[in-house]
Amino acid sequence: MKRIVVYPGSFDPPTYGHLDIIQRVLTLFDKVIVAVMDNPNKCSLFSIDERIKIFKEITRRFKKVEVDKFKGLLVNYVKKKKAQAVVRGLRAISDFEYEFQMAQMNRELSTEVETIFMMTSTPYSYLSSSIVKEIAKLGGDIGKFVPRPVEWMLKKKMKEGK
Repeated sequence: MKRIVVYPGSFDPPTYGHLDIIQRVLTLFDKVIVAVMDNPNKCSLFSIDERIKIFKEITRRFKKVEVDKFKGLLVNYVKKKKAQAVVRGLRAISDFEYEFQMAQMNRELSTEVETIFMMTSTPYSYLSSSIVKEIAKLGGDIGKFVPRPVEWMLKKKMKEGK
């Protein structure tokens, strides 16, 4: 049986921290599905299509990665994709509290779906999409936080005044 894991998130925008989790989880699973969340209640800088396009670009070297979007309950999406688990990256204790609550709720909704927590590598422990957007908005250099295609898209958005 193929071992499949879903890595869900808004990824607005994707960072090197996200790529770090993907690379490391690829050693544990046969396939990683990056599930970009389509949440109309969340005000995203990038559209769902832009986030999917950029994620496909920055993960194209990984043959075992699929990029998809989802809407609705994560457990339903995981079952539909015949995945065995969800992976969530943790940067700090503050992340754990929220992620633990979500994992417990998902477990309540479906005992078939496991959640795996993976600590981010030390160089990315402070990194978040929100911080990257703020630095970009203020004209700072984001090159060491995001892959080049993401940097270009962010700069373009900032020029457009988004």
